[in-house]
Amino acid sequence: MTKWVLDTDHVSLLQRGHPVVASKVATINPSEIAVTVITIIEQMYGRLDVIKRAKSKQELVTAYALLKETFNRLCQANILDFNESAFNIYHELVKQKIRVGTQDLRIAAIVLSLNATVVTRNLKDFQKVPNLKIVDWSIP
Repeated sequence: MTKWVLDTDHVSLLQRGHPVVASKVATINPSEIAVTVITIIEQMYGRLDVIKRAKSKQELVTAYALLKETFNRLCQANILDFNESAFNIYHELVKQKIRVGTQDLRIAAIVLSLNATVVTRNLKDFQKVPNLKIVDWSIP
């Protein structure tokens, strides 16, 4: 059962070896932690953008290596779908005119559909979503 959903910012911190985030993740049962399909998209777009902007041989080789590493790590994660339940919640949130980016609103809808907690540093935006449970694991 998913209890904790890592937002893209926390996935990035984990990838960079952030000690506080890595320590917290290590204490959680792997079956209770997940990422959303939205985070997969954001991570892949980010890696593809770095490939597109690479100017030297080494930048390009490194960018492709990071793409592969990111892909392999994410394939091992519990990935949550944007299903009908999440869509219905997302649609209601849009109707409420909550001023949050589309991707964050979709992540919030997935988290709400599971009655889980989003793990993020982006408190400013996610706090705008009614009834969303939020925690930041980057703070000691």
